[in-house]
Amino acid sequence: MNAVKKVRIHHFKEMKERGEKITMLTAYDYPTARAFDAAGVDILLVGDSLGDNMLGYDSTVGVTLDEMIPFARAVSRAAQRAFVVADLPFGTYEVSPEQAVESSIRMMKLSGANAIKFEGGRRIARQVKAVTDAGIPFCGHLGFTPQSENALGGHRVQGRGEQGVQDLIDDALALQEAGAFAVVLEMVVASAADAVTAALDIPTIGIGAGSGTDGQVLVWLDMAGVGDWHPRFSKQFGAVGQAMTDAATAYVADVKDVAFPGPEHTFST
Repeated sequence: MNAVKKVRIHHFKEMKERGEKITMLTAYDYPTARAFDAAGVDILLVGDSLGDNMLGYDSTVGVTLDEMIPFARAVSRAAQRAFVVADLPFGTYEVSPEQAVESSIRMMKLSGANAIKFEGGRRIARQVKAVTDAGIPFCGHLGFTPQSENALGGHRVQGRGEQGVQDLIDDALALQEAGAFAVVLEMVVASAADAVTAALDIPTIGIGAGSGTDGQVLVWLDMAGVGDWHPRFSKQFGAVGQAMTDAATAYVADVKDVAFPGPEHTFST
C-alpha cells in the first residue's frame, strides 16, 4: 500500500504557479480533522475562531494560547496528508518579536502543527521575520482581522478605494518579505484581493475575497451547516447540524419508548 504523500510548504507555491487552487478548512478536533484529511483538504487551520465557534465566546479576543494548544494537538494527530496551521491568539505576539517567537515555539513543540498564523501586516513584520528566522513556517492574515474587530469597527469589508487596495498590497508585500509562505485575505473586495494576488509570489487564500485568490478557506461549521450564523461569503455544502439534531431526536424517542436498546444491543448469558 502506498504511503500517503504529506502536503509540504513548497507545494503551495508550486500550486500557485500551475494555477491549482489550494483548499483550507478550519478543524478543531481529531475526528473532524480526520474526515477532512481523508477528503483531500490541503490545509487544516486550527483557528482562534474556536473561541466563538466551539467555546461559546462572543469573539476570538478571549482565546488563550493554553486553550489553543490541545485543539491544535488533536488536529495534528489526525492529519496524515494535510498541512496543519495553528493560530496564535490575541496577546501572544504583539508585544515584541521575542514574544512572537516564544509563543510560536511553544505552539509548535506542544501541538505538532506545521506552521503558525497571526494577524496583521507591516505593523507585525518584525515579529514575522523573527518567527521565520527561527525556522518556523508562517502564514499571514490580512483584510478583516477578527482580533482587531474593535479597532476596525466591527465586521467591515476591507480594501475599498485606491488607498485601501494599496495598503493591502503594502502589508502583503511586507509579510512576503518577512518570510511568509502564504497570506489569508478575509472579507476583502474581490478586485483588491485580485490585486494583492497578482502582486505576490506567494499564494493568497481567500475567505469572502472572491474567486481570484490562489485558494479558499471556510470555517467548517459554516461550510457544513452547523450553527445559526450564515455569512454571505460562505456556502453551505451540507446540513450536518440538522442531521445531528435529527439523530439525537430519534435517540431520545427510542429510549423513551424502550425501543433502544434492543436484543441486538444487549449481552446475554
